[in-house]
Amino acid sequence: MGRGKGSNRNSRISSYSSSTAAPYNTTSSSTSSSSSSTWWSNFCSSALRTKPQVSPSENSVRVVGDGLVRRLGLLDLVLIGVGASIGAGIFVVTGTVARDVGPGVTISFALAGAVCVLNALCYAELASRFPALVGGAYMYTYTAFNELTAFLVFAQLMLDYHIGAASIARSLASYVVTILELFPIFKGMPNWIGNGEEFLGGALSINLLAPILLVLLTIILCRGVGESSALNSFMTVLKIIIVIIVVFVGAFEVDVSNWSPFAPNGVKSILTGATVVFFAYVGFDAVANSAEESKRPQRDLPIGIMGSLLICIALYIGVCLVITGMVPFKFLGEDAPLAEAFTSKGLKYVSVLISIGAVAGLTTTLLVGLYVQSRLYLGLGRDGLLPALFAKVHSKRHTPIHSQVWVGIVASVLAGLFNVHVLSHILSVGTLTGYSVVSACVITLRWNDKTASQVLSSSWLEGVICLITVACCGFGAGLSYRVSASFIFLIVAVVVASIASLALIFHQAYADPPGFSCPWVPTLPALCIFLNMFLFAQLHYEGWVRFVILSIITIGVYAFYGQYHADPRTEETFVYQRAPLEPVEEA
Repeated sequence: MGRGKGSNRNSRISSYSSSTAAPYNTTSSSTSSSSSSTWWSNFCSSALRTKPQVSPSENSVRVVGDGLVRRLGLLDLVLIGVGASIGAGIFVVTGTVARDVGPGVTISFALAGAVCVLNALCYAELASRFPALVGGAYMYTYTAFNELTAFLVFAQLMLDYHIGAASIARSLASYVVTILELFPIFKGMPNWIGNGEEFLGGALSINLLAPILLVLLTIILCRGVGESSALNSFMTVLKIIIVIIVVFVGAFEVDVSNWSPFAPNGVKSILTGATVVFFAYVGFDAVANSAEESKRPQRDLPIGIMGSLLICIALYIGVCLVITGMVPFKFLGEDAPLAEAFTSKGLKYVSVLISIGAVAGLTTTLLVGLYVQSRLYLGLGRDGLLPALFAKVHSKRHTPIHSQVWVGIVASVLAGLFNVHVLSHILSVGTLTGYSVVSACVITLRWNDKTASQVLSSSWLEGVICLITVACCGFGAGLSYRVSASFIFLIVAVVVASIASLALIFHQAYADPPGFSCPWVPTLPALCIFLNMFLFAQLHYEGWVRFVILSIITIGVYAFYGQYHADPRTEETFVYQRAPLEPVEEA
């Protein structure tokens, strides 16, 4: 900058001595061009910054002020994953999809679960690699790719979380009202209390109970991770017990003839069903955001991620088998298929249990969602991409209270004033984006492990191009499937993606990571990217528009704020929290 100003001053003097007409315009243009070039150069250098990768042997993490406390054991982590994944959907989605697919919905859930297992393996490796840091997908992307990409991933995830939390809160309020109205004293409550009542021509939808529930959960989360984990554990165990009771009781009402034909609408309906129910498993990634509060993160995080997902798969498949065996799929209800199925068999008490299970499920899903959001804000506050206020941790409660309160306020405003259910079709964009980028991180970090000096920039760029090719092929294959295009397009997409994957296999060198290792790298992560983008193509087109618009807004925020405040290599010394590499025997 100093040299630029000096050269401008010299050119101004020489120009003035030779001419009196045009020098000012020439100097002004030169200055404008120089500052524009300097701004762009600074933007690019900032956007391409990466977070230094800390070896797991350096088992410490720098935190601003007071740090989080390691109180979560393996069981807590598993229950966090189950609590985030299984909400009221297990009692509703299973039946609504079964109406379209038939008994083959069991295969749909199994296929979707298998795809999630592949993604979970990628998450498990990175969680083991970064056992002492909050941030999840954002932090992995920051280390493997660059600052701007990480900020984009955060923005896409956070919009999903904010809208999802508000939507779940309204659903929870509706279920609570339904249970309360079982008692005569609460009969006939006005809609604005818990079901939502529209005002101003539908511009507003007032719901009083949803923000109250959010405030209560936010207070619990602010009190400490121990208290919130205890509530999540209790509600999750209650939910699992209710699901097991439902499956056990329903098993005695199953008529195996209802399972024939197994796929009345063909194999394609089963695949389509898998794309729908995939999102029922979303939530296992919440475990990765508990890294800094886990007692033995390098061992427990991978087990917590995989264990919670496998439990969810078993529960979903069990409910599918029962509901399709109890009632012919054509006669399943639309709003509460499982409850109606038991009522039709004279088992109304099970329907009451289902309502209680739905409340417990929605409570844990909402609780964990709010918890994860605050930890993501904490990570960005520490890195400077958001104001330092979000990085503060309470000295006694050891929770990021400012982040937690902010998350609660946003969810409360959305849930209390707007019918966010209408935005459900633009959700899941952030989830699939995060899953795809995490899979790519597994591959690129294996390159980086091979000693930075040996990884040529051209080789790294070639690998990234291959990853983008796989992603584009997955999206193209998904589009061709969605519009029922010629089968040849699907084959071409698969072939091109396979060639790109082969290039990743034979043109790159890979190192084994410390801790848990995802198998079959780079083949398995590349397959994850392909399948995730295939599912991305099945989303509502408004979801694609949301992805583009939010990305543009995020780049703007980064350009005018993030690039000037972010510092992935902050040198201040604060409190360090230690994460043991090996399991420590309990006394």
